[in-house]
Amino acid sequence: MKKKSEKQYQFPWQQPKSTLEDPNAEKLIKEIMKNPSYQLLEENISFINSNEARGIRLQLDYLRAEAKLREEHIDHTIVVFGSARIIEHDTALKHVKELEKDLEKSVQSETLLSQFRIAERMLEKSTYYNEAREFGKLVGLSGKGPNDSRVTLMTGGGPGIMEAANRGAFDVGAKSIGLNIELPHEQFPNPYITPDLCFQFHYFAIRKLHFLQRAKALVVFPGGFGTLDELTDILTLIQTHKTPPIPVVLVSGNYWNKVIDFNFLADEGVIAPGDLNIFMFAESAHEAWEKIREWYKDNEIHALL
Repeated sequence: MKKKSEKQYQFPWQQPKSTLEDPNAEKLIKEIMKNPSYQLLEENISFINSNEARGIRLQLDYLRAEAKLREEHIDHTIVVFGSARIIEHDTALKHVKELEKDLEKSVQSETLLSQFRIAERMLEKSTYYNEAREFGKLVGLSGKGPNDSRVTLMTGGGPGIMEAANRGAFDVGAKSIGLNIELPHEQFPNPYITPDLCFQFHYFAIRKLHFLQRAKALVVFPGGFGTLDELTDILTLIQTHKTPPIPVVLVSGNYWNKVIDFNFLADEGVIAPGDLNIFMFAESAHEAWEKIREWYKDNEIHALL
């Protein structure tokens, strides 16, 4: 045992230069140590957020989720896209009734009338919330059951259609994934994502990469700009053979044919007639699921579903 009187040996660098040798040493050392250049990388936030470090941030944005997905043995995903604004029927109905009351007091208000008409259309679209929830159940019960992560539902992690699909998987006790994105305004993930599989990305590009990397099917419910962006990305990748074909199912032919006149694009020659076969339409969760199963059967791929 060491005696109390014995001093523990210190390396020369374990103590600052003595002020007896240089009265200014302490002040100079403090200035050096508080400079960002001296900070450890993980503490130097200004450098991490700099333009020069963007490549590293892109890698880390990808790698964090990738490592966890591998750890959780997520091999294949079925991705669901759709509007964050489509809500449950009861909530949509309540909103319509509230606006009806407001209109009774302000009959001439064009703003209220416009809001009421939109609320009515959103009430009609609330049926898609139910269908997305049902589809989430179908994915959750696929394979060998809820604990089988071989085929896992994946969404954008937000409210609306994304929430409904995650909720369906949650209803049957299955895992599901949510890929949230950092936005300027505050947002929350929906509550039905498996906590270990809820990620927040800084870069849209990396988020999209993860949407497609393990995707074995894509189901697209009615949506807006974000849904269109994600849909046209995968259609372009399949069209240009940058990714292997997968079943792409658009829920509600009536909606999507109004949003995009696909036949017009073919007639104008800006896409090939065969490009219309890249996707298919369905009107319900069960029809979408059956079309995915049929696609794999027709292509003689039996290992997935």
